[in-house]
Amino acid sequence: MSLTSSDVQRLATLARIELDADEAARTLAQLNAVFGLIETLQAVDTTGVAPMTHARDLALRLREDQVTEPDRRADYQAVAPAVERGLYLVPRVIE
Repeated sequence: MSLTSSDVQRLATLARIELDADEAARTLAQLNAVFGLIETLQAVDTTGVAPMTHARDLALRLREDQVTEPDRRADYQAVAPAVERGLYLVPRVIE
């Protein structure tokens, strides 16, 4: 697949981008190069290749969650102007 200059101008219009003739020509060449790479990748036979989530076979080392800080919620809410059921109440700013 290759684009034409009218395709690039249409894309620029849709994206609300102003391109002069030189920029349109450079963009056309770059987009056609990208489409060429995509076509090359699509031509590769991947039959029997398992999908991967990462290029390297990595495993996450998980650990148990540990509480390291004391629960000070009651202390913080004791000095708040308004609290209801554990939530801070603030003045309404949107009608």
